[in-house]
Amino acid sequence: MNNLDVADLAALAEQVEEVVGRFVRGGLEPVGDAVLVEILTLGGGLLRSIETLLIEGVGEVASRSETGDREARLTSRFGCHDVSELVQRTTRVSAQSASRLHRAARAVDRESSIVTGEKLPARLPAMREALLAGDVGVDGVLAVAGALTALERRVERDAVLAADQALAATARGEGPDAAPPACADILRLHATAWAAALDQDGSEPRERESLHARGISLGQPRRGIVPIRGGLLPEVAAQFQRICDALSLPRGGDDTGGVRFNPDADGAAEGADFVPPDERRPAQRRHDALATALFAAAASGTLPTIGGAAPTLVVAVRESDLLNGRGVVHSDSCSEPMPMGAAHRVACAGAIQRIVLSEDGRIVQIGTEERVFNRRQRRAIALRDGGCIIPGCGVPAAWCEIHHVVEAARGGPTHPDNGVMLCWFHHRFLEWHQWKIRMNRGVPEVQAPPWNDSSGRWRPVTKSRVRLTELLVKRT
Repeated sequence: MNNLDVADLAALAEQVEEVVGRFVRGGLEPVGDAVLVEILTLGGGLLRSIETLLIEGVGEVASRSETGDREARLTSRFGCHDVSELVQRTTRVSAQSASRLHRAARAVDRESSIVTGEKLPARLPAMREALLAGDVGVDGVLAVAGALTALERRVERDAVLAADQALAATARGEGPDAAPPACADILRLHATAWAAALDQDGSEPRERESLHARGISLGQPRRGIVPIRGGLLPEVAAQFQRICDALSLPRGGDDTGGVRFNPDADGAAEGADFVPPDERRPAQRRHDALATALFAAAASGTLPTIGGAAPTLVVAVRESDLLNGRGVVHSDSCSEPMPMGAAHRVACAGAIQRIVLSEDGRIVQIGTEERVFNRRQRRAIALRDGGCIIPGCGVPAAWCEIHHVVEAARGGPTHPDNGVMLCWFHHRFLEWHQWKIRMNRGVPEVQAPPWNDSSGRWRPVTKSRVRLTELLVKRT
């Protein structure tokens, strides 16, 4: 190597390991705030430098492995199938990280001319200089390359180079708005804006490509979970994100905070404002938001019918299992058995039809459908409850399901005095979270979990503006 021995790099690696070890073995708890931020800043710089070395190395490995003679390839000489395998074995990164290094190398690597052997300019020369200067790493390079390299066939080269220079300046903190050095997400935002400005005629081809690529696939159930994969159109993803934002509840992390029940406060029972913490992961919140939207759409009556009926989830369960709370539930729409709770929730939201089978499978009796909570009852319950009755949950009535306080399978009547509004999340995990609900002369009351309220008191809950106004009038 020119003016550099690999032993120097080995010595540097050993020194870095020793210094980092001294920092982390003792723990960072005693470090002051300013020093901790400086540690992160210096660590980020070290990371970008190492990533620069890896990008250059992966680019060179790829260059030496592109020959048509498999035996002459660098990867083959070291017993690897391809560049990704060699990178994974040497750096111990995942296949995804190896692919990211390879894509970054293609964007900033200087390839050799086939004719003269001379090094050619990089596809993004300004970003290459920013990489060598330590201003960007893998994330920054890919944030820019993803937008600009797609323009190469549709936009003049000079225009791409101008965008490359502007984005490199933004990465250094020398952009026109005098903003500090940009992180990868900000670079991606700027790069997307540049791509849209330079390729205004390319929106239609991109739209056709997007329409062709859109899709969602459901995999085979595994351990009670059906895997999902695919891609959404931007406007569909944006709408889904809006639904997620609206239904990411209970609101335990906003600026107002939560007010815990005070068992010693007079009048705390009425209108007590308690916001329990939401311990769901972001991915779980998105799942629950999608479930809420799907079940609300199925119950809306506006979707096309299937076999002359609304698209309703149909489940089958043995009546004895339903009453005993044991066993599993089956559906024609999914091969995976469902938990018994699914039958109770479907009974709350849909219809019950009893079909009696003989021991050998013959249908011996078909009962009539028992509809639950018609539209007039739902409107009345919505007026009384105003939405999900669990304190702190802001899901509105239109997105809620109606829950039988006393289950229909156990003789609970389909009457507003036995129905309350619950969102999809709280309807499914009511018992898991230990919330309890009862009706007191037609008014829903809740008992918070012991870890939220050790008093065990039952408290009326309502979001009806009429009833809240009446309560305020009585107190004044």
